[in-house]
Amino acid sequence: MKKYILFDLDGTLTDPAEGITKCVSYALSHFGMEEKPENLTSFIGPPLLEQFESFAHFDRETAAAAVEKYRERYRGTGIFENRVLDGVSEMLSALRDAGCVLCVASSKPEVFVKQILEKYGLSDFFTVVCGSELDGTRSKKCDVIEETLARLGVLFPGEDFSDRAACLMVGDRMHDIEGAHRCGMEAVGVTFGYAEPGELENAGADMIVSEWDELLHFAAGETSL
Repeated sequence: MKKYILFDLDGTLTDPAEGITKCVSYALSHFGMEEKPENLTSFIGPPLLEQFESFAHFDRETAAAAVEKYRERYRGTGIFENRVLDGVSEMLSALRDAGCVLCVASSKPEVFVKQILEKYGLSDFFTVVCGSELDGTRSKKCDVIEETLARLGVLFPGEDFSDRAACLMVGDRMHDIEGAHRCGMEAVGVTFGYAEPGELENAGADMIVSEWDELLHFAAGETSL
């Protein structure tokens, strides 16, 4: 049984597509690029700065300006153009009742993560909520995971990775899988998020689930990775 379970937020616990894509479209239009929101789902999950660089071929300075423009709309409107995915509350309650310690480890700025969890009544499930900083630091998933473990007070950065056998990362993109592996943890990929076809497999996900029951069975020790 995994004792510590870390969850990604966007595309894993919530569906943020409307807010994120509309805010990206808003930011790109400021730079003369007109893109329909439905063409911008690749922005769900990865750090925004890197995605603006990759998608729009912006240099670092322009990408940083695009992130600020994105947040101009996101802070007041886009943050709550969001919904909790079906079955999430029930799944979190079952894991907590089974004795698991639950955390959120997201590349989204921590201040926004906490607002979203509070808005949708999920805050009380989590012992630790960790995200990136508004200045762009701690945006890589491996850094977020390390900080989450440090805040747990049981597994600190630099410890023998064998101590992390009790930890599991759950997410919908390759960044979640690869970040967990860099931190010496196993990772479960969920298929109902925004991964491209084959993305989770190519990232080396230890398990891929399409239903929360599959995660619950594993947490209860009924299945193995």
